[in-house]
Amino acid sequence: MIEARPKNLHLIVDNYTTHKHLEVKAWLKRHPRFHLHFTPTSSSWLNLVERFFAEITRKRIRRGVFRSVIDLEIAIYRYLADHNEHAKPFVWTAAARRFREKIMRHTALFTVGLHDAV
Repeated sequence: MIEARPKNLHLIVDNYTTHKHLEVKAWLKRHPRFHLHFTPTSSSWLNLVERFFAEITRKRIRRGVFRSVIDLEIAIYRYLADHNEHAKPFVWTAAARRFREKIMRHTALFTVGLHDAV
């Protein structure tokens, strides 16, 4: 009898520190088929992907009752077909002012940290 080998799973995750915790690293070492790939900090494209999954979850999955995985897959594919039929682009609406304020806060924190170290 031929035994199926488990497939490798490549997971794209954000740079959040929980993914780098010692317990997570130990678990990954015990489960070598899992491979984490970290996105750059503040990756806006990943935010859009997360936003899309949140939307499909809110609009279709949470509302449904699925008696099998196949029923769930059918519901997802129907949602995607309808979404693509009436597609609208995501529009980035963050104001430049918010970015400037954030940069100024981080700059101030970094500067204070340097003075404390001296």
